Amino acid sequence: MSRDKVTTEVPRGIPAGHRNWVARTDVVLADPRLVEASERLGRPLVKSAVRAAQQQARAGEIPTGAVVDAAVAALPLTAGGLRSVINATGVLLHTNLGRASLSAAARSAVVCACGPTDVELDLDSGKRGRRGRTVLAALREKVPAAGAAHVVNNGAAALVLAATALAAGKEIIVSRGEMVEIGDGFRLPDLLVSTGARLREVGTTNRTTLDDYAKAVGPRTGFVLKVHPSNFRITGFTRATGVEELVGLGVPVVADIGSGLLAPEPMLPEEPDAESWLRAGASMVTASGDKLLGGPQCGLVLGQEDLVLRMARHPLARALRVDKLTLAALEATLRGPRTPTYTALHCDITSLIERAERLSAGLRDAGIDAQAVDSEATVGGGSAPGVVLDSAAVSLPAHYADRLRAVSPAVVGRLDGGRCLLDLRAVPAESDTALAGAVHAAAGR
Repeated sequence: MSRDKVTTEVPRGIPAGHRNWVARTDVVLADPRLVEASERLGRPLVKSAVRAAQQQARAGEIPTGAVVDAAVAALPLTAGGLRSVINATGVLLHTNLGRASLSAAARSAVVCACGPTDVELDLDSGKRGRRGRTVLAALREKVPAAGAAHVVNNGAAALVLAATALAAGKEIIVSRGEMVEIGDGFRLPDLLVSTGARLREVGTTNRTTLDDYAKAVGPRTGFVLKVHPSNFRITGFTRATGVEELVGLGVPVVADIGSGLLAPEPMLPEEPDAESWLRAGASMVTASGDKLLGGPQCGLVLGQEDLVLRMARHPLARALRVDKLTLAALEATLRGPRTPTYTALHCDITSLIERAERLSAGLRDAGIDAQAVDSEATVGGGSAPGVVLDSAAVSLPAHYADRLRAVSPAVVGRLDGGRCLLDLRAVPAESDTALAGAVHAAAGR
């Protein structure tokens, strides 16, 4: 059946051009474009788009012959509900946008892992193999100070497993200044208490000394918890006790570094890393994989072999384990090239300015009010609070903020001084063409 017959044929007895006549759903669905879409996205989703377009035609919002075109235009790129977004907010690790973008190597690894894999099979012997063995080896290579490694489904899960396996029915000693809220209303104290452990708070919000910890240690101590306050900063009359001081207390020290740095980062000198804290004496370090590491959402556990194995063999570990796609993405992040997060953090300000000027000039040529302006970016994602990164942005009229979220790919910027800023630090240079196209679409060009 040709496209013309699908979209414009009028049955006998109905005047040509009658505005209330709309082709039957089965006739519209026979269009080759919608047949292909049904195979790719599923018939129910395509049928829903067709019916919405038919309603538009009956209401006179579109011509009756444009039903197929309208249905095709309304279809998503995938059968999933998530939409691709260009992060032009100036926040490198934007929690609402899924934090770290995966590298090309990690994406390829995920595609490879979509089918049957050797995730728990030793291909050499044909027998069962240890799950995640290659990614655990990669973690050990990146963090030599770790005697063993384990991976769970997020950073909070790593702490929950540690508390359950090492301190259930016992006490966890923690500074009052490190009793953080991690986001969406979840608070660290509530999380830890839910495991059956009891919190022993020491010190004050702004000052906690080694003596405060020492007085609290006793036979019921499971471990001392050291939490890096990665999403806030306390300044002024303060005192915090470092990991190297806590190791002399005679009990395990579990340290949550939060942001996922495995080694020191010169750009972020105040951000702790797993290798340094383990070398300072921490028994175990926990961290997130989707922050500064630049990988998928997961929780990393690194430390003394006996403690890590206790956690890995605990029954709760099964409920918190990650799937093969996460394992694939994490290993490719560890072994592969530099991540988009690393690139965004280290990008040259001169190149950002040149990109902003080039994009703005092209948009102005199309009659769009665009200007290249200086900007300030942040790390975000509960990492490096207070750190400001010089950046550059394309400045547009404020009403573009709403319009850009409605185009494809959606673009999320930020409002500043009555203008919509599209900060380029978290936008890969190869996405500039797509970004310009989105602005043109938002302008109705």
